[in-house]
Amino acid sequence: MTAPALVVGGGIGGLATALSLARSGQRVRLLERAGEFAEIGAGLQFGPNASRALDALGVLDDVLPVAVRPERAVLMDAVTGERITTLELGPAFAQRYGYPYLVLHRHDLLATLVRHCRDHPSITLETRREVVGVELRSDTAVVTCADGTTYETPALVAADGLHSALRRHVVADEPVCSGYAAYRGTVPASGTSTDVLLWIGPGIHLMQYPVRRGELYNQVAVFRSPRYHEGHTASGDWGGPEELDAAFATACGPVRDAVGRIPRARSWAMFDREPVTGWTNGPLVLTGDAAHPMLQYLGQGACQALEDAVELGHRFRRHTGGGAVDVAAAYREFEQARLPRTTRCQTSARPWGDLWHTEDPLVLALRDRVLGRRAPDDYRELDWLYAAAPDPAAPDPAAPDPTAPAPAVPGHDRQSVPS
Repeated sequence: MTAPALVVGGGIGGLATALSLARSGQRVRLLERAGEFAEIGAGLQFGPNASRALDALGVLDDVLPVAVRPERAVLMDAVTGERITTLELGPAFAQRYGYPYLVLHRHDLLATLVRHCRDHPSITLETRREVVGVELRSDTAVVTCADGTTYETPALVAADGLHSALRRHVVADEPVCSGYAAYRGTVPASGTSTDVLLWIGPGIHLMQYPVRRGELYNQVAVFRSPRYHEGHTASGDWGGPEELDAAFATACGPVRDAVGRIPRARSWAMFDREPVTGWTNGPLVLTGDAAHPMLQYLGQGACQALEDAVELGHRFRRHTGGGAVDVAAAYREFEQARLPRTTRCQTSARPWGDLWHTEDPLVLALRDRVLGRRAPDDYRELDWLYAAAPDPAAPDPAAPDPTAPAPAVPGHDRQSVPS
């Protein structure tokens, strides 16, 4: 079976990529190994860069009714219960970046993307298609699934997540475990506040915010596992409920009470990978967590996957002519536009998490003093992440090409990908 473009992975990033490619004029087939489309976890935080991406994909208007637009983000000391700093997320924030900050339920976004993909005539979605083999040729890839089905494509997009089965065809590495574990869950919302609350302390943090029109309250408790750092690194040997309770035992009352309401049936280890210098091998390109998995401290994992999706569709559109795509040129510009940005996200997330979790009393005191002095509407440190930026793959502005399409990349000029 042939496919002009083949996306492997039916999560948020894969569905967004399929939609972006289709809206850019490509026929796309998406393969998902599970029997249905589903996402692990409950909450998502979307900065304006992600809202911009959703707009470019044509789904923002469908997401806004089920999302929550928080008024502010508040950083709290998880031990003393004192406020450290506040970030205003209201009109001034949205005006500065052109789009709002959103918090939403993962399933709500996934369902919206699935619906848009199913409604698009150029997209075919297939479930129960586990990829078990890939043969990369000079200009095509042959993909084999566990049921024996094969596909040949000139453009193979890996959107299969942190433990990508296709990544090894581009780079030989392994995920890096941080030694931190997370417990997640939602409870019925009991108040009207839209604030995003982040409680931080030595080796712990708790994230809280409303989702699904404010009907549910998402909570994520994360902690450093002593057992992992003592060498008990096998799955199931660390990060259990007893370590969760011990880690938060010295937290203030509101934090302990919230952690006590989080389900204990499952925990998630926190992983990332080292940045790499390239994501392509012939007809194969890595995207999202298959390309640049990052720790959660910037809230950018899904956001950067959406940016990838819009960027890849934009580059395909730029390099389509006479009914054919110059895949190599599209991939080359995609990497040029995206690699520096995602690398910065990956390398910034680690030290930012270290600052949240520091046990050093001097660093802790300096952190709280510096952050405590900033104004709630001081956004300067966020501009690199949220503001529109020039297209690094565009021609020199001193000699512009008047026939070139305007950039359509999240973090770039606002422009919706045409249907």
